[in-house]
Amino acid sequence: MRRSLSCVLLVLRLSTARPCFSHQTDIRQFVVFGAYTYLATPSLNLTQRGFDGDLGYNYRSWLSFGFDFGYYSGHSTLFQNELSPAALAALAPLGPFPPGFGVPYNASTQTYEAGPQLNYRHFKQVTFFVRPALGALHSNVKVSQTFLAANPELGAALCTLLNGCSKNDLVPFYGFGAGISWEITPHFGLRATSDFAHYDFFSSLLNGGRNSVRVSIGPKFSFGKNILEK
Repeated sequence: MRRSLSCVLLVLRLSTARPCFSHQTDIRQFVVFGAYTYLATPSLNLTQRGFDGDLGYNYRSWLSFGFDFGYYSGHSTLFQNELSPAALAALAPLGPFPPGFGVPYNASTQTYEAGPQLNYRHFKQVTFFVRPALGALHSNVKVSQTFLAANPELGAALCTLLNGCSKNDLVPFYGFGAGISWEITPHFGLRATSDFAHYDFFSSLLNGGRNSVRVSIGPKFSFGKNILEK
């Protein structure tokens, strides 16, 4: 009990003595963020890595608006249990396939997102934020060239039945995100974000919608006037 009371008193002492626990007094009008990004789609065992860029406008200390663009690439294997009934029917003439049979593929994805962000700036050097994840996702998948070279007849038949060895799709997504920024100076900081998104792409090929989680970590740069100055 005495140790817990000492810890509480220490936190209270630090919160009143250290300037990093005071409110932020310098918030620049514009923010640019660039980051390494990890995009995971567990239901497809698909991991993609790439770049995330964000341009934000601080309308109020607690409210921002921004546009976000991301590019990611990776590879995985598509298995029969991930296919839609229509795709399974199209592949039936080639079967039966052995248990665990899958087609390796390469994927590239672009995301476009815009909307508001709510900021919590109670601490001088730390900003917490939450935001909706609303935007569009464009994906391109290609059957692995290694697989096609090793299985020329099967690969040709698959590409014919699936109307091509590569496919593109553009779909909306929705979800939510949150993050934290370390405000090293009013003009420079580090930010980490995490976003959850749901979408339904390649609906003629896959058996339902998918969920993805994106994690981005990188520097941010702030410029423009201090919006708190009168």
